[in-house]
Amino acid sequence: MMYGFLVCRASQKATRNWLSSFNLSRSVHSLPFATVDAEGISGSQPAKVHNLVQGKWIGSSTWNTIVDPLNGEPFIKIAEVDETGTQPFVESLSKCPKHGLHNPFKSPERYLLYGDITAKAAHMLAVPKVSDFFTRLIQRVAPKSYQQALGEVQVTQKFLENFSGDQVRFLARSFAVPGNHLGQQSHGFRWPYGPVAIITPFNFPLEIPLLQLMGALYMGNKPILKVDSKVCIVMEQMIRLLHHCGMPLSDVDFINSDGKTMNKLLQEANPQMTLFTGSSKVAEKLAVDLKGRIKLEDAGFDWKILGPDVNEVDYIAWVCDQDAYACSGQKCSAQSILFMHENWSATSLISKMKDLAERRKLEDLTIGPVLTLTTEAMLDHMNKLLQIPGSKLLFGGKPLENHSIPSIYGALKPTAIYVPLEEILRAKNYELVTREIFGPFQVITEYKKDQLPMVLDALERMHAHLTAAVVSNDVLFLQEVIGKTVNGTTYAGLRARTTGAPQNHWFGPAGDPRGAGIGTPEAIKLVWSCHREVIYDFGPLPKLWEIPPST
Repeated sequence: MMYGFLVCRASQKATRNWLSSFNLSRSVHSLPFATVDAEGISGSQPAKVHNLVQGKWIGSSTWNTIVDPLNGEPFIKIAEVDETGTQPFVESLSKCPKHGLHNPFKSPERYLLYGDITAKAAHMLAVPKVSDFFTRLIQRVAPKSYQQALGEVQVTQKFLENFSGDQVRFLARSFAVPGNHLGQQSHGFRWPYGPVAIITPFNFPLEIPLLQLMGALYMGNKPILKVDSKVCIVMEQMIRLLHHCGMPLSDVDFINSDGKTMNKLLQEANPQMTLFTGSSKVAEKLAVDLKGRIKLEDAGFDWKILGPDVNEVDYIAWVCDQDAYACSGQKCSAQSILFMHENWSATSLISKMKDLAERRKLEDLTIGPVLTLTTEAMLDHMNKLLQIPGSKLLFGGKPLENHSIPSIYGALKPTAIYVPLEEILRAKNYELVTREIFGPFQVITEYKKDQLPMVLDALERMHAHLTAAVVSNDVLFLQEVIGKTVNGTTYAGLRARTTGAPQNHWFGPAGDPRGAGIGTPEAIKLVWSCHREVIYDFGPLPKLWEIPPST
């Protein structure tokens, strides 16, 4: 009891010291972890992003330059590791055994450590100056409205709150089943993989990598993290915050490299599990290269169905606008296609969606640069769709005007194309229509009351099954659609949406055994641990036991 009391007092004292140092730093208008000024980054004052390996921040002989997505000015220098520099990272991962840095039988105090680290990080992200720092930093590298960027920070902060204190060890909760005789019991445990890798995209520079990183750490793994170089500065600063909150320097490696170098590193280091969030093309290549030791949260051509019951047209139009065009459509959950029941055609829904789309402007970043497609590529796709019989441009379809977005990125007004349902289902059109355009672009179609089977056929033929929305309060209609579809995160009811992945429910695809989730205890346990069964059999032997005949 006295030992526990002393440990508790020591922990409280350490927390007070940590808080006092943080408060002191605030008084001198600086953040104790930050090495950059989010709003001060520019061509004349470029930021630098380093690598972290074996507990040390290091530079590189090669520095890659990132341009400002709003004006093309070189403003961030990345210490990029090439194929000759991967060995320290390979060695670091190889030092972690398959049984991990901790597990239920080894260093269980680390579950408590990460509960404490998480509580401190949650506290820091709740401080307005810190949340504003990360919000502004996100805006600098992945331009989106302040509210969208702040929402990402707030979801991350709530996630950290959710897994503070004892919640980390609760993730490793085991179970026991009585055996066949006295002294026998089987126990199921959640077991780490040991050395693991995390690869995440540009569109959510903080939320996706941090939630997956913490899940990996909670379960006892040693992760190497690679974030898209365009936005990696955000997670570099977040890792520094975690160090400030007590995370051991050697628990995480952080690498900046191109895809070819990372692929080489993965094949040499041979991590026990890799989490990949990004394009389906890269995902499928990695699945082969890593011999299936992978979890995927890849592309999503996400659909929304408006049911026969028409209600709250203004609200539905607003949600459709948010789903399709918030973050300039650069969400893996963005509304890619809208199936509209014929009853909605008699309403002002499309005109209201057009009005909402046209109020988006570059000045407040409610529309902005597209970081994976050029303007020409998006317009070319649009023109191909418009060649389909019966198709038409509903709104948008033109480049943004009066901007300095560099030509390597896209700049397109929010766009919607109508394509007849019958034409979508034609074999020669289907792949074109259902190609995901990671930008402010959607397809809209209409179905009649007897054409729901055609809609369901279109959904069955899709390859990616991430998010979906069934907008209806008709229970029988909902049962019909939900019962005959797959998407892993499906919203249903009048207020259904395709986007808005918060920390309070599972977010991930379904229909693929490689599918990864994010944000919840179930997701963390599925992605970052495996099942291990330990069967205790202590005896005693039955009285007068004898060696039985051979069998």
